[in-house]
Amino acid sequence: MTYGNRSGVNIAEPAMMPTPVVDYHDRVRWGPIFAGIVIALSTQLVLSALGVAIGMSVGADAQSDPNSIGLGVGIWSIISLFIALMLGSWIMARTCGPMNKNTALLNGAILWATTLALSSWLLASGVSGTFGIVMANAGEIADRVNVDPGAANLTPNEARNIADGVARAGWSFLFGSLLGLVASLIGATLGARSPRTVV
Repeated sequence: MTYGNRSGVNIAEPAMMPTPVVDYHDRVRWGPIFAGIVIALSTQLVLSALGVAIGMSVGADAQSDPNSIGLGVGIWSIISLFIALMLGSWIMARTCGPMNKNTALLNGAILWATTLALSSWLLASGVSGTFGIVMANAGEIADRVNVDPGAANLTPNEARNIADGVARAGWSFLFGSLLGLVASLIGATLGARSPRTVV
């Protein structure tokens, strides 16, 4: 587009280019992350209560195998963690402003790590039930068995069973944590909204 000035010379007007709108300057949005953490922990508590209720109902039967019940509780814990973190990350992404997939993945990973740290603190405080008690006492049991197996009133076979149980709990925690990271990344990706461009 051109226009004339008083001297009669035509002057070209610079072309206007569309510019993308940047919704946020920083990539980490702590408000939505905290909202997602609250949703994830609340969902985990509700699903855990459901699992305990079902487990106790089944366990009340005298014919129930304790090992099967323990396995079922472990599997349900991993499934409920997956659901809780996926939902929490989805909520985080939906409550956040528009962002690209990389930013959604970053925020989902931070939500997972923060939830894991908070859950570990709850476990260390004994708030999260049996797993916290087992982990808190595992070191003491191992020390007592190593110093004097008779003092702990444990046979070597019982000590091996306890060690095996703690090892399985550790592997389950590792597997569940990594699966939780995958759930967080999936939920964040599904909930992310693309940035808009204003022309």
